[in-house]
Amino acid sequence: MKSDIPVTSLQRLPVYLNYLKSLTSDGYISSGAIARALGMGEVLVRKDLAFTSAQGRTRVGYLRTELIAALEDYLGCNDKKKAVIFGAGELGKALMSYNGFSNYGIEIVAAFDNDSAKVGTYVGGKPVFDVESATQKLVELNPRLAVLCVPASVAQAVADTVISCNIKKILNFAPVLLHVEDGVIVRNIDVAANLAILSSMI
Repeated sequence: MKSDIPVTSLQRLPVYLNYLKSLTSDGYISSGAIARALGMGEVLVRKDLAFTSAQGRTRVGYLRTELIAALEDYLGCNDKKKAVIFGAGELGKALMSYNGFSNYGIEIVAAFDNDSAKVGTYVGGKPVFDVESATQKLVELNPRLAVLCVPASVAQAVADTVISCNIKKILNFAPVLLHVEDGVIVRNIDVAANLAILSSMI
């Protein structure tokens, strides 16, 4: 069951996938070789890969193409998912223009903002709608994911709106703790806090 995998293991799976895709050989690769390349422990890598359907060969390792397919399947890369962004500021626009989401089966389809100068424009080929029309547009677009790039003062209201439209997965860049109902999953990305952690290590 995917719910059984530790969050830290799940976070490492895309790292393995990106590394494997960067290789040019389609032969076998061992968990030890992956571990050495990424600066991780071999046992850790082997345990992480065990959550997928990948089948390694004793003393040989994993066939690279099969391991990539197993990781993509586990991460849902082949299950196309629509996502929307709230907040078409600098961060929101950068995410709208980023093409790497498609590698994980994610398609950014639109953004919402309350700035009349941004509403009606396109960023990366995606439209920016008025946040006032969010409820109607979300029903039309039927996204499964929402990304919040809004100020902390409005983040909870935005979260309430997307949840009311049956979006249960939220990536939150706002520096505030969201209060959500059971069944809703929120991933918080606090850039400032992470920079502070790095700064404390200098």
